[in-house]
Amino acid sequence: MSDIRFNNWKHQSGTGGVTQNSGGNVGIGSTLPSSKLDVGGDVQVTGVVTATTFIGNVTGSGANITNLNIVTDTSPQLGGLLDGNGQTANFTANNTGLGIPIGTDGNEPSAGSYKGYIRFNDDDDLVYYSDGVSWKKIYSAVPTLTSVTGSIVDGAATTLTLAGTNFLSSNLVVNFLQSADSINVNVTVTPSSATAATVAVPASVYNNVTSGNVVTMKVTNSDGIASGTQNVTAVALPSGGTVTTSGSYRIHSFTSNGTFVNTIADVSIEYLVIAGGGGGGGAGGGGGAGGYRTNVTGQTSGASSSTEAAVTFPAASYTITVGSGGAGGSSSPGSNGGASGISHSGITDITTVGGGGGGSYISPFDSGDGGSSGGRAATNGSIGSATANQGTVGGNGTGGNAGNTVGGGGGGAGAAGSDGDGNSARKAGTGGAGLSNNITGSAVTRGGGGGGGGDNRTTVGPSAAGDAGTGGGGTGGGSSGATQGTDGTGGGGGGGAISSGSDHGVSGGDGGNGIVIVRYLIA
Repeated sequence: MSDIRFNNWKHQSGTGGVTQNSGGNVGIGSTLPSSKLDVGGDVQVTGVVTATTFIGNVTGSGANITNLNIVTDTSPQLGGLLDGNGQTANFTANNTGLGIPIGTDGNEPSAGSYKGYIRFNDDDDLVYYSDGVSWKKIYSAVPTLTSVTGSIVDGAATTLTLAGTNFLSSNLVVNFLQSADSINVNVTVTPSSATAATVAVPASVYNNVTSGNVVTMKVTNSDGIASGTQNVTAVALPSGGTVTTSGSYRIHSFTSNGTFVNTIADVSIEYLVIAGGGGGGGAGGGGGAGGYRTNVTGQTSGASSSTEAAVTFPAASYTITVGSGGAGGSSSPGSNGGASGISHSGITDITTVGGGGGGSYISPFDSGDGGSSGGRAATNGSIGSATANQGTVGGNGTGGNAGNTVGGGGGGAGAAGSDGDGNSARKAGTGGAGLSNNITGSAVTRGGGGGGGGDNRTTVGPSAAGDAGTGGGGTGGGSSGATQGTDGTGGGGGGGAISSGSDHGVSGGDGGNGIVIVRYLIA
C-alpha cells in the first residue's frame, strides 16, 4: 500500500480547525500558521512542557516555572506574590539596573506594614529599607563601639572616652542601661572624629548607679544605626585618709602612714607631699623644714621652684608614707626628719626628703642635710645642704664672748634660714619661711624652718631666741625652752639655748610631722 502525501492540508471547523501549510507549520485556530505550532487560543497541558525560552506573558494558577529565562514583553503585568519556589533570583546578567518603587517622604508608607521592603526616596535620593519599625538608609554607616575608657563612679561625675567606627560627625546618641538601678538614659554628643567621642556621665546615672553593677553602653549614629554594646562596671569613690571636699575637688589628707585606694581609671591627681621637719640642735641651730613638693596649678615646690607636672593615677592602691619629725638634740645636733611619699609600681614615686637637724654648740657641730638643711650653731662645723627643688639651706650661727653665742635659723621650704647675730642684735637666726598652698580649698602655709637657739648665760646678758619660720617652724630656746615644729606642716624644731653648766646645752625642739594630700575633680 502506497503512502498518501499532501503538500498542504486543512481540516477546519470554523476558526477552530487545524491547518498545515507547505512550510510544515501547524495552526490550531489559525489559517495562516506562522510558527511550527501557532495556537489561536488557550492551551491546557496536563503533562510537562519543555522549552528553552518563553516570550510574552505567563498567567494562570497552579503552575510552577523553574530554571527558565523569562523575556519580558513590552508591558509585563505582575500582581500578587511572586513565589521563587526556593530558588535564587539572579539579575547579574542585566547591566542596566533593577527598578524599585520611587516616592517622597509624603507618600512613604508605614514601616510597620512593610517590613523587608525597599524604596527610593525622591526627596533625598537615597534607598531605604523597612525593619518593621522605621525606614532606614540602606547605605547607612554601621557604627561599632570597641572600647570605653574611664570610670562610672557611684556618686561622682566623670567623663568617658569612646572608641569605635562610623560615629559620623554629629548627633551621636550614647545610651546607658542598668536594669537593676532602673537606668536607661540617652546623651547626645558631637564626636571628635568618626572613631572617637567623649561623654560626660549624666547625674541621672552616677547618682543612681550602685557600685559593682554593670552598666551596658551602646551608641547610635546620625544614620539611626546602633552599635553593639560595651560593659562598664560602676565603682565606688576612692578611699583613704581624711576625706573632704572643696568645690568640685575631693581631697584625701594623710597625717600618718596609710593607703590611698584609687577606683577611678586614669584620674588626674594633684598632690602636696611634705616630709618630717628636722629637730633643733642642742644649744644650737634650728631644724630644717621637711622637703616640699606639689603640682597644684599655680603653686610651687620647695625653694620656689617651678610647678611640677600633672600626673595620672591608674586605678590601684597607693602606699602613703608620712615622715615623722626628727627628735631635738640634747647635747648634740637634732635628728633629721623622715621622708614622705606616694608609691606604686605603676607610677614614678613622689618622695620628699626629711628636714636636716640643727647643728649643736657641742661636738659634733654640723647641721644635717635634708629637704631643707638645719641651721648652724655658733662658729663650729658646717651647714648641711638642701635638696634641689624641695627646700633651702639653714643660716649660720655666731659665737664669741659669753652671751654672744647664738644659732642660725633652719631652712624653710620657701626661704633660707637667717644668720644669728650675737654681737649687735644679740639674737639667734629666724627660721626660713614656708610656702602657701591651697590644695585643701584655702591657703595654708607649711614647711617653715625652726628658729636658732639663744644664749642664757648672763656674763654679758642673754641673747634672744630665734623666731619660728612661718609655716609651722618651732621657736628657738632662750629664756624658755625651744618649741617643736607643727605636725602636719613638716616645720623644723627650734634650736636649744646655750646655758651655763658642764654641757652648756638645752635640748632643741622636735621637728613637726609631715603630711601628704591628694585631690581630684569629681564634677
